[in-house]
Amino acid sequence: MRYGHGIWSIIGSAALVVAPAAAAKESAPAPTAAGAATPVAGKKAAPPRILFIGNSFTQGAHSAARNWRAGSVTDLNKAGYGGVPALFKLFAEQAGLDYDVSLETQGGKSLGFHYDERRQLFDRPWDIVVLQEFSTLNREKPGDPAEYMMNVARLTKLFTAQNPAVDIRLAATWSRADQAYQPKGPWYGKPVGAMAEDLRAAADRARAANPAVKGIIPVGQAWNRAMATGVADANPYDGIAYGQLDLWAYDHYHGSVAGYYLSALVTFGAITGIDPTVLGSKEKGADELGLSDAQAEALQKVASDTLKAA
Repeated sequence: MRYGHGIWSIIGSAALVVAPAAAAKESAPAPTAAGAATPVAGKKAAPPRILFIGNSFTQGAHSAARNWRAGSVTDLNKAGYGGVPALFKLFAEQAGLDYDVSLETQGGKSLGFHYDERRQLFDRPWDIVVLQEFSTLNREKPGDPAEYMMNVARLTKLFTAQNPAVDIRLAATWSRADQAYQPKGPWYGKPVGAMAEDLRAAADRARAANPAVKGIIPVGQAWNRAMATGVADANPYDGIAYGQLDLWAYDHYHGSVAGYYLSALVTFGAITGIDPTVLGSKEKGADELGLSDAQAEALQKVASDTLKAA
């Protein structure tokens, strides 16, 4: 099934305008908030400390983004991953912002694994924390949010004990094409965007149950918008339409470079309150990872529109 008329029909409408920080419900205050150090006369304030906890979707697995610019961020596991955190770091730098970015990830694992097995690595004060859950929420019971909600609560308690003002965000990830188009997939027979909407609903429930969670990063909704507007192809199993991007990697599960780029754009906009379109067609990360100027602009516009719609 095809949507829209391709990315080229929307490029001309991408405006390089900075949206107010409060324009999107999911957006955080400008980076001077969320626990940033108070400047002392004659001394530069320390940059906000942001931690990403997740799995292969945060790592940028199965794409060139995985180890890209790994030296720009701190991998607490020393595995050498850059991924979405490294893209976030570069976007922030190009916008004139400074963040101290760390990540703690493990492929194929849930937030419960990080709490049970790795919390000694990150049990310290952070200004901002992004939590990304296993792609189906529960491996044995796909779509069941019970363990997700429990683990968000446990991690929220840990982080607020270290810093009561910590800004915690939940990353609601994308629909997996293999789960929607393959007969054994739990979302088989449903619209491809249905899985992302279910993941978002679970994140909304977890946020409502934990007041310290400040917002949702609507990555899955951005992927759905990209497909609905013709920027991306909705079904990689029947070929990729001319002029459209494939957001999935070769396994139709993880993200491609374009998919992770879109994920990082939404994360950047949600955390900083800056419209992703200010990065423009010459954004460095897109160029280094092999996206064209037009593709970068199209994905930035999708991220911007998603955050505005929120």
